[in-house]
Amino acid sequence: MRYVMRQKFWSWGDTYKIQDAEGREAFIVKGRVFSWGDKLSFQDSAGEEIAFIRQRLLHWGPTYTIEREGRVVAEVRKHLFTLLRCKFTVDVPGPDDFEATGNLLDREYRFERHGQTVAEVSKRWFTLTDTYGIEIADTEDPIILLAATVIIDLVCHGDDGKHR
Repeated sequence: MRYVMRQKFWSWGDTYKIQDAEGREAFIVKGRVFSWGDKLSFQDSAGEEIAFIRQRLLHWGPTYTIEREGRVVAEVRKHLFTLLRCKFTVDVPGPDDFEATGNLLDREYRFERHGQTVAEVSKRWFTLTDTYGIEIADTEDPIILLAATVIIDLVCHGDDGKHR
């Protein structure tokens, strides 16, 4: 499955539009403007919330949860002590966690599970600010991986223009 994710430049709060391979709007992610920590609603093209992203405060390093129907389905954590590169863990129930590695600061990275690439994120083909191509294996849940991509963008490329 291929997607294009674009952060809206002029918006209150963080807003992302996600299109499918045919250019149709598949999802929209809307951030809340006035809240403690980041909170974003992950919606389908009809505006129905299908997931919720919440920053967990008072943690060592950036930590976010992805919730569906009131249940946490994944926790995304930035590794604090890595040499010369960023790394994130997407902790899902059971032993099948994802690791996001690569050049996250330059928006060229992949999600791996047990050493196998399951998704790739790239800005290589896009010149617009905060636009990514995302390719996800058909066997994976695109909502979790797309939400994790939003979280990585928030952590590594916050709206202050500096890496966090």
